[in-house]
Amino acid sequence: MLRPEKMCRVSVTGSKRAMEQTIEAVHDLDMLHVTEYDGSWDGFEPGNSLDGTNEVADKLVTVRSLQSILDVSEEDAGPTRVVTDDAIEDQLETVRTEVNELDDRRDEIRDELRDVEDRINTMAPFVTLGIDLDLLRGYDSLSVAVGEGDSDEIEAVLANSDIETFELFTEDGVVAVFAQAEEDTLQDALVGATFSRLEVPDGEGDPSTYLEELEHEKQQLESKLSTVEDELDELRLDHAGFLLAAEEKLAIEAQKGEAPLTFATTENAFIAEGWIPNERYAEFERALSSTVGDAVDIDRIEIAEYDSEGHAESHEEVEREGGNGGEPVGSSVDAPEPESERQPQETVADGGVITMGDDAPPVIQDNPKGVKPFEDLVEVVNRPKYGEFDPTVAFFLTFPAFFGFMIGDLGYGLLYLALGYGLYSKVDSDVLKSLGGVGMWAGGFTALFGVLYGEFFGLHQLGEIVWGGHPPMHKGLQPAYSNYALAWLTLSLLAGTVHLAAGWIFDFVENLRHGLWDAITESGSWLLMLFGLWAWVFSGANGAAPDFLYTAEAGVFAGNPYAWGFTGLPAINLFTIPGLGAPFSAWLILFFVGLVLLALADPIEVVEFLNVLVNVLSYTRLAAVLLAKAGMAFVVNLLFFGAYVDSKGGWHFGIGGMPTIPEGTESVMYHGYEVTSVTFPGLIHSGIAAALVGVFILVIGHLLVLVLGITSAGLQGVRLEYVEFFGKFFEGGGKRYNPFGYERNYTTED
Repeated sequence: MLRPEKMCRVSVTGSKRAMEQTIEAVHDLDMLHVTEYDGSWDGFEPGNSLDGTNEVADKLVTVRSLQSILDVSEEDAGPTRVVTDDAIEDQLETVRTEVNELDDRRDEIRDELRDVEDRINTMAPFVTLGIDLDLLRGYDSLSVAVGEGDSDEIEAVLANSDIETFELFTEDGVVAVFAQAEEDTLQDALVGATFSRLEVPDGEGDPSTYLEELEHEKQQLESKLSTVEDELDELRLDHAGFLLAAEEKLAIEAQKGEAPLTFATTENAFIAEGWIPNERYAEFERALSSTVGDAVDIDRIEIAEYDSEGHAESHEEVEREGGNGGEPVGSSVDAPEPESERQPQETVADGGVITMGDDAPPVIQDNPKGVKPFEDLVEVVNRPKYGEFDPTVAFFLTFPAFFGFMIGDLGYGLLYLALGYGLYSKVDSDVLKSLGGVGMWAGGFTALFGVLYGEFFGLHQLGEIVWGGHPPMHKGLQPAYSNYALAWLTLSLLAGTVHLAAGWIFDFVENLRHGLWDAITESGSWLLMLFGLWAWVFSGANGAAPDFLYTAEAGVFAGNPYAWGFTGLPAINLFTIPGLGAPFSAWLILFFVGLVLLALADPIEVVEFLNVLVNVLSYTRLAAVLLAKAGMAFVVNLLFFGAYVDSKGGWHFGIGGMPTIPEGTESVMYHGYEVTSVTFPGLIHSGIAAALVGVFILVIGHLLVLVLGITSAGLQGVRLEYVEFFGKFFEGGGKRYNPFGYERNYTTED
């Protein structure tokens, strides 16, 4: 689970006469992640595509163009079908002709409609002005300018110009200027005013009548456009299934036809290489041999082990008949021996295996079904490299627990569970399905912690029902249980220490591949600094640490934040530091030893030594979000139900009513509690109008807490995983496993 599936490199070699049959067989197996030939072998060249591939590609472009025009989607597919080459040849041309004719007609109508709409927009100001169009042009001695502007400003500018005779007509900001002057003179005069000139459109008579004609023309064009689109929609319904099936068949043929481009070939032979899961090699060999027979040789070249940087660390070379040693597998057909210096030196030196390239194996994450949804969240950062630790399981074990701890409510948990199940079961998108799966796990842990906290939508009646009024955990909002707030702060720091330690332990194991000393200096140094510093803090830090971290009285209600009695670690002071008068703890020896080891590994990293402090402090957001969300739910319930306080400092929501404390008395018995004060009477107890407002606040408030739970608890939990945890050991950059094959959705070969 912590490593991707082990891959092996496979070579398929044979005569060119069997190449097409081999491609068919390998494609049907959908198992081989093909390695592209890098041209490094003397006597071998990349292959050429199969005959007819260009024609297939042209048809594929045509089919996809028709799908785009008709807006074909997966929902239009219908049942799977057998599509023959003759059917594609005949039916595709018919569909193309019909669709292109209608598409051209639609484009023409759209152009005409766009032109009419532009003319309508142009005509609107002239309708406002209300002057016949033929009166706005065609004069010998008058110049006319129509536009939008300030008529008073225009009149003032013209009065101060050289134009002696002019007249203005204005209506709702549209101005027509008639002036006895040259056109240029009028334009120069209007430059000084707020005036945006409009071109007088073609036409005569009343602009309103002309506008009505344009509107009618627009309606006619819209009707024609609707008719054409209806005809195209009918074609989509008639031919969508065929187009989807034809695209799939042509895509498969194109994929097969272009396969030789990745092969190493000679005049008479070909070699194909790629990666398959090692455990499936026997299946691959058996299936391919049964189909192609002795026409090809199938060899497992190596079973790869790669380090976290993706370099070949070791591999198992599989013996082959003939012992061709340094030759590429199958090169004995008619090719000369390749030069070993062209191959990756580490591979040649490690066993004499010469391959097409030095590509790392693709990555298939090996996780149980329940953990699979978390793979997409890991890929947000990056896909694990081959040979690198896959953090998905660690993500699965910690993120839902962090989320559930921060929200901790049975009601919210059940809603998250339902929302997650809805996404997982009803949505086709793989990413949304994964988010649904994560939501189900997060909701389940939220519900679990909700039972432990005894809360249901922020109410504590669940604790009375399940735990008899004394649930094993409290969020710490009630005065009687305020020490739990300190408990969660302390627990957050402890969780951060353990979580970060796990990350550096993963890194330690990774670095063991380079040697024990590298692991100790590069990873062990951080572990020593982490444990040394925080052991010192939990022992009191010479009095600098808060008291609740390392001292406590007996009993959880007397000051001890933990029911199991954690009272900190022993200080183990060795001596008093001269000049400072402060004791030196043995825990700090671990810290300084780690610091020295880190300096030996990489002196530059020493400047980041405080990461062991600040990274752990970052986990206090767990307690912060817990208290924030609990406080929000408390406020919502307080406004609706109201709350009262008993003599022991505990508060209770007024679900069954609100006690009344008579004037002059200090307390009253209510539901078995000595009530000393009423915090808020509650909208539900304040009349019908207030109750209706209260219902609105109750629903909207809890929905807000539900949503903010995702955006705060979810994002904060993810941040702890990505930034604090992953950063200690995870780099990513793995290659996705993309086998040569095709998953049929619309066609069948039967």
